[in-house]
Amino acid sequence: MRRISTIMIAATAALLLASAAHAQVTLNSVRVGAQDQAALAKFYQSAFGMFEVNRINAPGGPEIFLNFGATADAAKANKSEPIVITHRESDDLKDPIAHIILNVKDMAATVAAIKSAGGSMASEPRAFGNTGIMIGIAIDPVGNRLEMIQRP
Repeated sequence: MRRISTIMIAATAALLLASAAHAQVTLNSVRVGAQDQAALAKFYQSAFGMFEVNRINAPGGPEIFLNFGATADAAKANKSEPIVITHRESDDLKDPIAHIILNVKDMAATVAAIKSAGGSMASEPRAFGNTGIMIGIAIDPVGNRLEMIQRP
């Protein structure tokens, strides 16, 4: 009986430690690649109103960190997670998975901004069942897929 109690206490402690470790994990950033990081950063600024908040020199060119804000200073003060644009050798990537998911307030205006900035739509916005949610899939100028969600 004592052995069973010891096993149960050990198992409970392990579960508590595991759940505590998971509670300390948060999103740091989202990374996408491009042959020309600076040109792609300009697309994100034009299409989504993002500004450069940091730049790290890395092999193959800089990693450019972008965040949302009405101005560059507001973007730097924004505590949300940035999009990081890193170098990749080719923009010929054919990846069907959207690696960035953005919440949008006005889907039609966002789609217009994406197209105006040089992006395209993989699928026009559509209703998600009867939820009132609209979902659209865009493609930035180098082929990264972006999922956009507009909640009712």
